[in-house]
Amino acid sequence: MAIQKACPLLPSADLGRAVGYYVDKLGFSKLALSDGHAIVERDGAEIHFWPCTDRHVIENSGAYIRVNDIEGVHASMLRASEGGRITEPRDREWGMREFYVIDLDGNLLRFGQPVGAR
Repeated sequence: MAIQKACPLLPSADLGRAVGYYVDKLGFSKLALSDGHAIVERDGAEIHFWPCTDRHVIENSGAYIRVNDIEGVHASMLRASEGGRITEPRDREWGMREFYVIDLDGNLLRFGQPVGAR
């Protein structure tokens, strides 16, 4: 028995807008969209969304996603600056090279790769 995959579940004030942003700006594919749930996927990683109108909940939610090519993933997401926010990759004191995306709702996505694994 083993855990096969974790799928972060993020709140969103507008599921359709969230899916559009992740698809059009971050390179995800839409897997599902309904009134109560949405799912996007990229490279086998899924992010699920649920409807939420509480800004405090949304702006204090996020996910950490490990990647094997931090520079390549960052370059492919640079379009995210149109609406959301994206930082430059930077080596962190905890041994990870990371960049951050804050989506249109305020969710924080942290993308990371161990320093020296490039």
